[in-house]
Amino acid sequence: MIQSLIARMSDYRDLMKRSTALAAVAVLMAACGNANDSRAQEGVFAQPTDREVPRDAGTVKASFAPVVSRAAPAVVNISALSMQRQRDPFFGTFLGAPRAAESAGSGVIVRSDGIVVTNNHVIQGAQQIRVVLNDRREFPATVLLADERSDIAVLKLSEVNEALPVLAIDAQEDLQVGDLVLAIGNPFGVGQTVTNGIISALNRTETGISDSGSFIQTDAAINPGNSGGPLVDMDGDVIGINTAIFSRSGSSSGVGFAVPASMVKRVVDSAVGGATSVARLWLGVKGQAVTSDIARSLGMERPRGLILTEIWPGGPGARAGLQDGDIIVAVDGQDVNDQGGLNFRIGTKDANSNARLDVLRDGRPLTVNARVSSLPGDADPGQGASVDSGALVGVQAVALNPAFADRLGGDPFAQGIIVTSAGRNAVAARAGLRQGDLIRQIDGRNVIRVADLATARRGSEVVIIRNGRQMTGRLP
Repeated sequence: MIQSLIARMSDYRDLMKRSTALAAVAVLMAACGNANDSRAQEGVFAQPTDREVPRDAGTVKASFAPVVSRAAPAVVNISALSMQRQRDPFFGTFLGAPRAAESAGSGVIVRSDGIVVTNNHVIQGAQQIRVVLNDRREFPATVLLADERSDIAVLKLSEVNEALPVLAIDAQEDLQVGDLVLAIGNPFGVGQTVTNGIISALNRTETGISDSGSFIQTDAAINPGNSGGPLVDMDGDVIGINTAIFSRSGSSSGVGFAVPASMVKRVVDSAVGGATSVARLWLGVKGQAVTSDIARSLGMERPRGLILTEIWPGGPGARAGLQDGDIIVAVDGQDVNDQGGLNFRIGTKDANSNARLDVLRDGRPLTVNARVSSLPGDADPGQGASVDSGALVGVQAVALNPAFADRLGGDPFAQGIIVTSAGRNAVAARAGLRQGDLIRQIDGRNVIRVADLATARRGSEVVIIRNGRQMTGRLP
């Protein structure tokens, strides 16, 4: 039930997310796949190499061949087979028998017993996954963990009888704009291909790809089929997983994005630890980016940080003493300039670990230590509860909570009631209430519990969110 509801919530997610839509520009990803749970066996991870800056111009101009020879054997091609059915565009029903559909992507081996990292969208919906190594050996694979929010999936190769070549995940985050990088993958299915470029930008958050992602931007050519392949530094370590491009043509325009190694490592650690999902962590605060106008009004030298507008009662931020109006400028020494950046920094930490926050309060700098925790509430509430009286009696609904809202890809602070089934209620049917509608108000009062729907009477004014739009009507 909950998977069906989540599938219907894309418009609600679009309303609640804080991402920027870029006109006339498409975010392109290779598609396919699904997740089957399995448990990893012991293997050996590679260790990242200490960063070494080129000493002279000759070193920079030297061939990339030594890096490629080290990295290429661990980069794989992924073939994901799924069964798809055509849907009638008018009635929404399926037409004909399912047909096999195959998609191709890339990945990288990160543990010697066959642990592979790729993009979630590469394997999403797949019933069969095959992985082809650089030396043309093929292995079947199962999914240990697929995390849609970060777009990272972790696979386990079957029938592995020897140690496989691996690349280290370098999550040290000592990257700099201008660093040389290589993108390795299987663009257009032509076979393993290496392109080079630089890190064009760091901490890209307003991309429209994810509301909790902070991406590495690169001008290394990334094309369809590169999805899931590694972005590699000059030490031959994985610093990111290539996930999307901005393009008007569908091909590389020199603006590609990779999920940073810190998030990749968190998903991998969860998978090899036996988890079937990535625990979502939060600080329990919400805010807005400090603009030039805000900075001037506060006497700041320049715009920076996230000014807090809401603090969840009893949440990690509240317990640490954060206050409305505080400006968070860094987490663990890493700059934060918007909500997405804060979500990413907190999201890469371990549950119950400490986050060191650099904060400005009334113009004075201070350090706040907060112990991050999982989002409160039930992320999988199922059908929820039935309304027991009033005009909507028998309707089944779920009250939003931070964990559930976050799972839907929305704002954890959002409140309201989501309809999971209108049942046989004639009033609800005539009013047109549907599964997935978010009820915000009844007769001008906010609703936060399913029991609040019992106040609805015939003629009550109801405010709902549907298909990303707020609508107001009366129950017949």
